[in-house]
Amino acid sequence: MLQELSIKNFAIIDALTLSFEAGLTVLTGETGAGKSIIIDAIQLLTGGRGSSEFVRHGENRAEIEGLFLVEDGHPCMDRAREFGIEIEEGMVILRRDISKTGKSVCRINGKLVTISVLREIGSTLIDIHSQHETQELLNETYHLPLLDQYGQSEIETALLDYEKLYKKYEAVYGRLKRMNENDQQLAQRLDLIQFQHEEIQNAGLRLHEDEELAEEKRKLVNFERLFESLNTGYEALAGEQHGLDWLSLAMSHLETAAEVDGELSDILESVQSCFYTLEDMSRSIRSRLDGLEFDPERLNVIEARLNEINQLKRKYGSSIEEILEYGSKIEEEIESIVNRDHHVELLEKELQTVKRDLYLEAKQLSDLRKKWAEKLTKNIHSELKQLYMDKTKFEVRFLAAADDYYEADDIPFRRDGLDQVEFYISTNPGEPLKPLAKTASGGELSRIMLALKTIFSRHQGITSVIFDEVDTGVSGRVAQAIAEKIYRISVHSQVLCITHLPQVAAMADTHLLIMKETEKERTRTKVKPLGQEEKIKEIGRMISGVEMTELTRQHAKELLELAEAIK
Repeated sequence: MLQELSIKNFAIIDALTLSFEAGLTVLTGETGAGKSIIIDAIQLLTGGRGSSEFVRHGENRAEIEGLFLVEDGHPCMDRAREFGIEIEEGMVILRRDISKTGKSVCRINGKLVTISVLREIGSTLIDIHSQHETQELLNETYHLPLLDQYGQSEIETALLDYEKLYKKYEAVYGRLKRMNENDQQLAQRLDLIQFQHEEIQNAGLRLHEDEELAEEKRKLVNFERLFESLNTGYEALAGEQHGLDWLSLAMSHLETAAEVDGELSDILESVQSCFYTLEDMSRSIRSRLDGLEFDPERLNVIEARLNEINQLKRKYGSSIEEILEYGSKIEEEIESIVNRDHHVELLEKELQTVKRDLYLEAKQLSDLRKKWAEKLTKNIHSELKQLYMDKTKFEVRFLAAADDYYEADDIPFRRDGLDQVEFYISTNPGEPLKPLAKTASGGELSRIMLALKTIFSRHQGITSVIFDEVDTGVSGRVAQAIAEKIYRISVHSQVLCITHLPQVAAMADTHLLIMKETEKERTRTKVKPLGQEEKIKEIGRMISGVEMTELTRQHAKELLELAEAIK
């Protein structure tokens, strides 16, 4: 659950810290008080689209931070581990800062993450349902994903298997398409890559050759300094009356001393070892000096070779390894173009095999979807009955399915399969089923989406569900049914609900009043938890709109008593 939310310099909120409880929390208040701004902040905290417009006027950045409590085995645990995020004692802290330039900085448990990672983790913690999402029901492209979400336990695995094979189908199909391009394009391509391949082959590149040449060049360029340094070092060691002579003298005297004092033998041995080591090193230095030879022609050869290698790098890769890899790649392409007919034949056979396997995967996926579509239909009918839509008929209609393409020559495979799904509905007895977008009113859409959310909340394991004014367009007994439905969802998941319905407000376990006030000519949002008497007053305001009469107060009190009885 979302335990605590901190918002600073966000829209008309200067600084606000909210603590939330389990169960149903409702947020009420006058229009424009800032209820939806709080939901906007939560949406941004879980990876929503940010903008500099959210930053409070005159401030440099907006800060949003939320503390979530999760149980072991929660879906966010595995996701967090994938991204190297540690979760201790079941606490997940999301933080997002938005600067006045629009740039976002995101953190999860103190670790910097991208917005996509924040969104991926956040999606397992919060499910925000708004009027906009209700409108998405009118777009049939969302219906298939909703069905897949409902049957996720079986459909997800089948869909992943299908997608894996579909990628192979795309790859083979793409190669075949390229092989069947017109002769002129292929001839031009062949000329180009043959020239490139010949250029790479003629260069006779060796791995790390450029590094070796660069090192050799460095020595030649610094030849004089190298010679002088080695010569001076040699003279310091082996020159007359220099290092080795003095060390030899020291060794001679220590031999005499060791004859007198045996305890000096160890010192003598160390000096002798140093002498012989330095003598060997001086011979090595002499050998290097004798072998040094400045060859200006060799320097020219190296520079020319390095220039040739750099020219190839500009064309074919940033390193010799990449150049050679590119050479191998185009060598295969040359072979495939030269022997095009043979390769086309092989690719056509491979494509037929992949298409056959892909169709079988699509058929299995389609059969599973039909099975879960029947379950979803029954479940939706059950939920709609509780929302006073018991005469409504709902159907998940397959406009196209895998069976429709049995033995078809040209099968229109898509990334999500062969199925095309649309929700159909009839809200009045005797009326035929029609597409949802052409039939349902705003209030009916709200109830259908609420029915879907009720069903999905049992499957998803989401920590918190947020309803942002989903009760638009309903009243009376329907409003009471919606209130009871939202409360039932809160039994399994924490629910935060912005509402204008007194019936929903009465069902709340926690009631927060959102207010707007002006201080020092600046507007800001305040939040006040309500006690019992304050709840009665606020629900009375929601009922009457303006004047609070004794009758309104009594009605509000009865609503609260009814809610307690239902709970």
